[in-house]
Amino acid sequence: MASLPHILVLAGPTASGKTAVGIELAQRLNGEIISADARQVYRFMDIGTAKPTPEERVAACHHLIDFVDPAADYSAGQFAEDATAAIGDVLSRGKMPLVVGGAGLYIRALCDGFSPMPQIPAGIRTRLQAEARDGLPKLYKKLREVDPEWAAKIQATDTQRIIRGLEVYEASGKPLSEYQKVPPSPPIHCTASYFGLYWEREALYDRINTRARQMFAQGLVEEARCLRERGYASDLNALKTFGYREVFQYLNGEITLDHAIADVQQATRHYAKRQMTFFRKDERVTWVDAHGAAETISRHLKKS
Repeated sequence: MASLPHILVLAGPTASGKTAVGIELAQRLNGEIISADARQVYRFMDIGTAKPTPEERVAACHHLIDFVDPAADYSAGQFAEDATAAIGDVLSRGKMPLVVGGAGLYIRALCDGFSPMPQIPAGIRTRLQAEARDGLPKLYKKLREVDPEWAAKIQATDTQRIIRGLEVYEASGKPLSEYQKVPPSPPIHCTASYFGLYWEREALYDRINTRARQMFAQGLVEEARCLRERGYASDLNALKTFGYREVFQYLNGEITLDHAIADVQQATRHYAKRQMTFFRKDERVTWVDAHGAAETISRHLKKS
C-alpha cells in the first residue's frame, strides 16, 4: 500500500514570526506555503492582517491569500476545501505543503474535519444577518429556545455563532449541537508534523505592541478609509475584527488615534492569548523556540 503524503503544520500566536519561519522552511524543504489565516484570505486588507509582502511571496510561493472579497462569507469549512485542493496541487508538483497560520479552527477543519452540516440557503443567512444588526439579543433568546446546548457554549454577543446556530436549525429543523455529535471526517488524507512557535509572554507582547504601531505608521488608517470608499461597511464580518474595528471607531470620531493604537494592541494581545490556549490543547504540537525555529524544525523532521 502506498504511504500517505506528508505535510507540515506551523502554528502559533499572532506576531510570533510564522511568516518568516515558514518562508525559510519552504526554502529548506522545497515547499510551498498554504496560508491558514482567517483574514489574509481577503483582498484589500494588507496592512491590518500583516499579509506577506510581495517580496515575501516571491521568496516562497503562498496559497490562499488575497482571493476573497471582504463582503463575502468565508468559513473554516470552505477553507478546508480550498486548502485540500491547494495541497493536492503542491504535492502533484513534487513539493512539500507547509500549512502556516494562526487560525486554529481552520487548521482543525483541514486536518481533523468537522461533523457534517446541512447546506444553508443564502436567503436564510442574509435575513438573519439583517435581523442581528437590529436585535441580536432577540436572536440569542431564540437560539436558547431551539438549541440551548449550543447557546450555552457561546457568548450572547457572538453574532457569527448565533447566526450559525439559527441558520442550521432553520435550514434543517435540527440543532447545530446535534450535528456536532456526529464524528468528523478529515477532508485530506495525509500524515502531518505539527510545530508551534514559542515566545515568553512579555517578549511576545512587546512584538505585538511594536507591530501595532508599525501598522499605523505604514498606513492602516488610510487602508481602512479606502475599504470604506470601496463600499465595504465596517459591520462586515471581515472588518469587525481587531485592527480595523478600532480604526473605524477613530474614523467615526469616537476615539482618538492614540486610543485606537492602544486598543489594537490590547485586542491583539487578548487574541494571542486565546490562540495559545487553543493550540496548547493539541498534544500533537511540538513547541520550538521562535529563535532559530526553522533549523530546529528541520532537525526534527530529519529524525522522524
